[in-house]
Amino acid sequence: MWKGRFQTETSNLVQKYGESISYDWRLYAYDIEGSIAQAAALQEAGIITKPEERKIAKGLREIKTEIETGEFRFRTSLEDIHMNIERALTEKIGDAGAKLHTARSRNDQVALDTRLYCRAESTALFDRVTTMQNALLTLAVNHPEAVVPGYTHLQRGQPVLFAHHLLAYIEMLERDKQRIRDCYKRINVMPLGSGALAGSTIILNRKLVAEKLGFPAITQNSMDAVSDRDYIAELLFIISMIGIHLSRLSEDIILWASAEFGFIELSDAHTTGSSLMPQKKNPDVAELTRGKTGRLVGNLMSLLMTIKGLPMTYNRDLQEDKEPLFDSLDQIKLALEVMAEMMAVAKVREDKTLEATSDPFLLATDLADYLVLKKVPFRDAHEIIGKLTAFSLTEARGFGELTLDEYRQFSDVFENDVFKVLDIKTALRARKAVGAPSPVNVGRQISKWQKRLSAAAAL
Repeated sequence: MWKGRFQTETSNLVQKYGESISYDWRLYAYDIEGSIAQAAALQEAGIITKPEERKIAKGLREIKTEIETGEFRFRTSLEDIHMNIERALTEKIGDAGAKLHTARSRNDQVALDTRLYCRAESTALFDRVTTMQNALLTLAVNHPEAVVPGYTHLQRGQPVLFAHHLLAYIEMLERDKQRIRDCYKRINVMPLGSGALAGSTIILNRKLVAEKLGFPAITQNSMDAVSDRDYIAELLFIISMIGIHLSRLSEDIILWASAEFGFIELSDAHTTGSSLMPQKKNPDVAELTRGKTGRLVGNLMSLLMTIKGLPMTYNRDLQEDKEPLFDSLDQIKLALEVMAEMMAVAKVREDKTLEATSDPFLLATDLADYLVLKKVPFRDAHEIIGKLTAFSLTEARGFGELTLDEYRQFSDVFENDVFKVLDIKTALRARKAVGAPSPVNVGRQISKWQKRLSAAAAL
């Protein structure tokens, strides 16, 4: 493509080092879509005739079919998807194919291709996050009365409904969807027509190209348009955030599935065994998801380091944007699919969760609240219940096993009604502030999410 300037063939090692066709071939559909729109703009500008435009579009569609059927032969010597398609088109239709690159550079061409790719993949990602939310909601609906300890510092804190715990992850994933929707606006801007960095003296109708490709906006600075990879970095950040949320869920699942917790049972279809220990049933899906999150974050860091020191405008370093992007999208889509499938059929062992929430110390805060409602300052109430807890541990008896006289050793405010506090169902019913896990609140939230997700529009 630069034979006019160079007298010596490119070194085989340089070709091997610089090629990107081994991975950017997956942009073929977007490259072809953009080239068909480019041909329309060239025809409107009088650079090519209407028959030539039709010939180009027909040839490009034939090439697309050849790629999809496996008949197309990609050539490393042509470096990338753009030149592979252009060369094949020229060989197929002749001079009309050689006119296609008029007023276009690979710099704005790849910017267009990656935006089209990110736009499509954002939609696919959005849909998979919704599917994951539905899987968690299904599990919550199937176990509406299951109660588990809520933890801080991985120490039992207060009782919550299991459904409330799952709804927390649905909230996280909803924020991820909001981020995807917001990022989509910045992806959905058309860069073609920016040329290598300064546009072209051959003026094409960029609005026509944008309209044909479904872009609502056009880039306003040619230098920025060809060097901008913010939208990829932003998408990789969102993917990393989704991965982190799935990793946190995975950590809970791994703990819950252990014999020490025993809160959840994963299906045989979503667990693996041991090559040595025949009794094992390992939560490998959750462990892999937790592990792959580091890879997703690493891909984000890779791109940020690539672009952090680049001078304006396009630099070949930007070729390194695609592999992290492709890999992260592949991994997060698969993770969402398999995690959703696993969670939709998981079973909660409510006997085990009930046993865990029978720990009387889970209601220590409720006892402090009891004192506060009897006008004891909270800090004093906190100290009284702390001492009561120490006494209970020394006596090896739970709060419910202590007598009223023993309670009154710590405060004469205690009355017989203190024992009403020591009931999980009472404790949960009392947690009725907005966002708290009372059964009524959780039921409302489940209904809200059922309606919201069933009516969820595509991105």
